[in-house]
Amino acid sequence: MRVSEGGVELEVPGESTAGVEEAVFYNPRQELNRDLTIAVLRAFRDERESRAATYLDAMTASGIRAIRAAADGWTAFGCDRDERAVALARENAERNDVGVTVAHEDVNAFMYGCGRDMDVALDVVDLDPYGTPMPFADAAFANARNLVCVTATDTAPLCGAHFQSGVRSYSAVPRNTDYHPEMGVRILLSALARSAARFDVGVTPIFTHASSHYVRTYLELDHRATAADAALSHLGFVHHCEDCLYREADDGGAGADPGLIATPIDDCPNCGGDRLLTAGPLWLGPYRDRDFVASVRERVPETAGTAEAARELCATLEAELDEPTHYDQHRLCKEWTLPANAMADFLDDLCDAGYDASPAHYSGTAFKTDADVGEIFDATADSLR
Repeated sequence: MRVSEGGVELEVPGESTAGVEEAVFYNPRQELNRDLTIAVLRAFRDERESRAATYLDAMTASGIRAIRAAADGWTAFGCDRDERAVALARENAERNDVGVTVAHEDVNAFMYGCGRDMDVALDVVDLDPYGTPMPFADAAFANARNLVCVTATDTAPLCGAHFQSGVRSYSAVPRNTDYHPEMGVRILLSALARSAARFDVGVTPIFTHASSHYVRTYLELDHRATAADAALSHLGFVHHCEDCLYREADDGGAGADPGLIATPIDDCPNCGGDRLLTAGPLWLGPYRDRDFVASVRERVPETAGTAEAARELCATLEAELDEPTHYDQHRLCKEWTLPANAMADFLDDLCDAGYDASPAHYSGTAFKTDADVGEIFDATADSLR
């Protein structure tokens, strides 16, 4: 069937009606992801690195990402192991009259071969696999020059719902908490930072969001060992009480001897309970640059089908606090056996009590604050009763 997205037209296989697609060539649910990618690429070239010119769509499938990048002025490459995908991507590029070089090859081999065999520098590498991106991360950080864009769709392992799979894929301990979308974000960023550091590359997340069934992040690269060390200093742990939802961050002595080591809490400082979980190593630092997010918002394409949602997401990310976890108002109110009130009033109560508070992009009831769970209750309970 023919689809139109972001000013380009593609032929894609019709959606499977058997419940499971045999081959994923085009996912319409990722349109927001792709629209924001174009906005990020524009902002990155305008605000960060004017010399960035080459873009690799690492698992190209229908070719949609590479074609949209090429239509926006990038020298675009695509790569896929599936012959049908390669043929389809080439046909779609020709249909849109854009030059996209599509290789039929394992993408890890392709990334290493660009510099060795093709004499091409990859300024931007975009990893959008089915499931975990980690099998491709090393090759990306070893060969990308400026920016690595990553999508992870395996949110159950990332957030701890599939615990052992999360440990295997990300070399970290994920925990299934009430802030599970952010757990996924910070587990992913931790794993990517550690992958990059093996190549003396430091990463700075300049735009990150958790939407629908995936996590998406954009990592600016700094090819210095000191930058890799600086990135690793943002890693740490979160200790979480299953009884009262108290949590606190622990930097694990990051950057110091003996290094990244968790110090679990025996008893909850808020309720005295002993059902405490430790998650990590997690990325505890900011996962977006406020000024860059504002630039992205201004560059969302007018042709984007998700333009309004993309700009709203950017606006929320701009205002979001940098606290390492978020709370869910309804989950807290259920814990307290109190009815929830309007989110704006709830956050106003926190601010009136002297705390910082902001909505969080994870859901309509998610928020961030520098108050702990006991302080949140003290600041809001009277209004909730």
